[in-house]
Amino acid sequence: MSPSRAVHASLANLSSAACRYTQSGHGQLRRAICVARQSTPFRFTSAHAPRTSWTVASSSRRSFTSTAARRHGHIQPPKPGEELYVTFIEKDGVEHKFAVSAGDNLLDIAQANDLEMEGACGGSCACSTCHVIVMDEEHFDKMPEPDDDENDMLDLAFGLTETSRLGCQVKMTKELDGLVVKLPSMTRNLQASDFQQ
Repeated sequence: MSPSRAVHASLANLSSAACRYTQSGHGQLRRAICVARQSTPFRFTSAHAPRTSWTVASSSRRSFTSTAARRHGHIQPPKPGEELYVTFIEKDGVEHKFAVSAGDNLLDIAQANDLEMEGACGGSCACSTCHVIVMDEEHFDKMPEPDDDENDMLDLAFGLTETSRLGCQVKMTKELDGLVVKLPSMTRNLQASDFQQ
């Protein structure tokens, strides 16, 4: 482990610390001042980088908090009696029916159930790899209109149809209960499995 990484690893062990540091022109870490919730101040000096030191002082004026990150593709199971159903038809015609919760989007549902939907942009509506084809026009008409960003990405989608949508933009609602979508035969981010027969 490099000296710089050791210093950063040691700093990461300080709970609830907010840090400021400056670097010299040579890229060495010169000084860091941390404010932590510990009751006693202490000084940490790296043995590997003699010019690097950390000063920790007690302060109650500013606290450090964090929230759990929403992990893409991880959905919560629906509560009993509140299940909504969606069916995915894979490229080879195999159907998969899932019970999902209101608010789950099709990309998260597909990835949580190991279906082949890439979602290269992570669901930020910046690619067309979560393209789906809504099989029932009645359900398609119940969906909110796609915004300009989604329409721009759909223009790049392989096999575009009148009922195409991006899976990351379609959230399940009670009106969409029973939705059936088909995965297109290919995507623009080509995968090796697209060429297997």
